[in-house]
Amino acid sequence: MNVGAGHITLQQVDKRFSAGLLALRDVSLRVEEGEFVALLGPSGCGKSTILRLVAGLDAPSRGTMDAPALRSGGRSTAFVFQEPTLMPWASVFDNVWLPLRLAGVSRGQADEPVRTMLRNVGLGEFADAYPAELSGGMKMRTSIARSLVTQPRVLLMDEPFAALDEITRSRLNADLLAWCATRRLSVLFVTHSVFESVFLSQRVLVMSPRPGCIVAEVVVDQPYPRDPAFRTSAAYLAACREVSNALEAAQAGAVP
Repeated sequence: MNVGAGHITLQQVDKRFSAGLLALRDVSLRVEEGEFVALLGPSGCGKSTILRLVAGLDAPSRGTMDAPALRSGGRSTAFVFQEPTLMPWASVFDNVWLPLRLAGVSRGQADEPVRTMLRNVGLGEFADAYPAELSGGMKMRTSIARSLVTQPRVLLMDEPFAALDEITRSRLNADLLAWCATRRLSVLFVTHSVFESVFLSQRVLVMSPRPGCIVAEVVVDQPYPRDPAFRTSAAYLAACREVSNALEAAQAGAVP
């Protein structure tokens, strides 16, 4: 089998922290090149821990893994957190330039890719603005631009839209799919929202309470691009119902 640059595999992975807490147990999953996969489960079930493992920020206690970050020292993987984590003293341009700057790219060399990325995320006119001048959605767009400017193959997203209002969240959902499609990114997306997981992903992986394991997979076999009309379609509602049932079963300790 040919392994693509964005391919991710976890096989029978456990994660036990030094204090003895078993966060993950027997987790197996795959993300194919260019695939969008959502992780859904109750708080504390280990979703963020999986992202940290895939990013190479932590190591499993048991099992085997293959991910671009482990093959390339993290250079092909980008991480977007729930909070934008922008530098308040730096302009939007300088915030997006940061990962390139850390890689040794001068401000002059970064000018074109940074400004291009800002235009792509709808912030072309805000390069000189500061985070305090931005709305919540604009801050998250800046954070995503900072992640995409390095041209990653894998995008890891840890509830990036959870703190946003519903209108902004829906708009960013649609924009995210467009950005990912043009770059053929492999995406692992953590969320607590059934509705968001179904709208965005090709597969939803449902996790049990801690120690987290994957207890259900729901395939969302609907084409991209997904526009707002998809949210009112029979297919969308059926998939949401299936994911909700799987999540309720997981929380009750039953495998659907």
